[in-house]
Amino acid sequence: MGDERESLFARKVASEENRKLRVQREGNQGAWFGLGMSGLIGWSVAVPTVGGIMLGVWLDRRHPGGFSWTLALLFAGLFVGCANAWYWVDQQDKAMHDE
Repeated sequence: MGDERESLFARKVASEENRKLRVQREGNQGAWFGLGMSGLIGWSVAVPTVGGIMLGVWLDRRHPGGFSWTLALLFAGLFVGCANAWYWVDQQDKAMHDE
């Protein structure tokens, strides 16, 4: 049991060391890279949300009634955008840990 823990710990330390060495070789990507990634995630949420709002406004004008398409599609667009951002961040996280 102790050997398994030590082996797991050694693999984790080796993995972190390899990651840090790779970052040193490739250079630090800096603050602009982080801001760019934040912007990309923001757009992946904003575009479906605004698209849902626009479609909802159009549907509300074409088919007025007691049901608000704008509100429903706002939440649908927000959900799709958040799912899209979650998927993208998860893929990047997996790629980082695979290296």
